[in-house]
Amino acid sequence: MFKKKERIVFVGDSITDAGRDYGAAPAAWSSWGEGFVNLINAYTTGLHPEKELMIINQGISGNRITDLKERWAEIMALQPDCLTIMIGVNDVWRQFDGTFMQQEQVKLDKFEKIYEELILESLEKRIKLVLLSAFMVEANQEDPMKKMLMTYNQITEKLADKYGLSYVDLQVEMDRFTALQSSYVLSADRVHPSLAGHVIIAKAWLQAVKLEG
Repeated sequence: MFKKKERIVFVGDSITDAGRDYGAAPAAWSSWGEGFVNLINAYTTGLHPEKELMIINQGISGNRITDLKERWAEIMALQPDCLTIMIGVNDVWRQFDGTFMQQEQVKLDKFEKIYEELILESLEKRIKLVLLSAFMVEANQEDPMKKMLMTYNQITEKLADKYGLSYVDLQVEMDRFTALQSSYVLSADRVHPSLAGHVIIAKAWLQAVKLEG
């Protein structure tokens, strides 16, 4: 999927961010954070040195799809060859924990409209796109927040199908784990993954882009 010296940008919320140094130059030390982007960078650098891929982390904690829209010009300015997007959990989470903040919520129709706009702008620039589903580390399929999140993931998957994009269903991966082990092994709050959770994300991405079998 990747040619030599391509730029691979990851954009999303705190799960992508994973404590990265915002002051670091793109692809410099401490720029990747401590999560799946860092793992992917280690993998591509260590096992595919001939490709000389540039891995750039542009996740920002707390971001929703509306925040991505506001900073999309900055993302495009990085001139990505491939762009991976994982967004949606905060769009849903704020509808559960933001009641007393009286925030304007990102409902399903707005989420879809903005997401499609960002996809189209990227495709106009001939950027390869990989869409990752949002997820919760929660075994209960009837959990209200998880049920709502699934409807947002359905939008992401629908857009991927519509435009022929790679789609990675991370919720399936997390559900596979919670069928065997407690969710607390992967996440203390059902959203932010442990390092083991980040390994699951990194492996799913690497398989989707055919860098790992």
